[in-house]
Amino acid sequence: MTATTRIGVTGATGRMGREVIAAVADRDDCEVAFAVNREPDGETVDGIAVDPASEFGSLLAAHEPQAVIDFTGPESATEYVRACADAKVAFVTGTTGFDDDQLAALEDAAGEIPVLRAPNFARGVQALVNVIGDAVKSLPGYDVELVETHHNAKRDAPSGTANRLLSEIEANGEFSGRAHGREGEAPREAGEIGVHALRAGDITGEHEILLAGNHEEVRLTHRAEDRGVFAAGAVDAAAWIAGQKAGSYDFADVIDE
Repeated sequence: MTATTRIGVTGATGRMGREVIAAVADRDDCEVAFAVNREPDGETVDGIAVDPASEFGSLLAAHEPQAVIDFTGPESATEYVRACADAKVAFVTGTTGFDDDQLAALEDAAGEIPVLRAPNFARGVQALVNVIGDAVKSLPGYDVELVETHHNAKRDAPSGTANRLLSEIEANGEFSGRAHGREGEAPREAGEIGVHALRAGDITGEHEILLAGNHEEVRLTHRAEDRGVFAAGAVDAAAWIAGQKAGSYDFADVIDE
């Protein structure tokens, strides 16, 4: 029989927390060990009782999950990963917007446990990351613009996915910097990458990269139509990372294997 991966879920009553619990329920090889939220107020999600986040450490000890999935915020994710490191429980996070100190905390934890941090758990986004570098190298000197669109409650801009794509673009071409939006008299500077963040309604997530020059244009686009795709990828990551040694991992590692 296939071993069951027991998964702890943080931010359980949030948009992604609910999706993660539903994604775990769809699989025969995973189960929710426990779920927490900052202010649970006696809630349940798909029949799973939600406990206070203040009890996270004791819940790790009591339920012994193999992995925790986190989609919360940089501050809370940092607290959760420290507790997971103490309990020797693998940690998967799709949280974005970490500052340098918080990233350092994730790296410190990766010395004790496997830590997988990814701005996006959609397989299509990973495919986009894989091809954008080749596109940029094949079209030297072309203007590059990136537009990302998300729901009106998203906190960080540009999105974590946009920053990942921008890093790949910059690594494969000669660029002078990023121009975040334009206003007034703002002609395009040679070598800049235009970056534009749109926030509206309940849009799940869209990323489009435009490369233009030589009287032609190429557009590479990923559009997520349901948050469930991110949750399913995160559960894939949790099931995979439960058997890994301590270290830092990316969703590409899951896809590659």
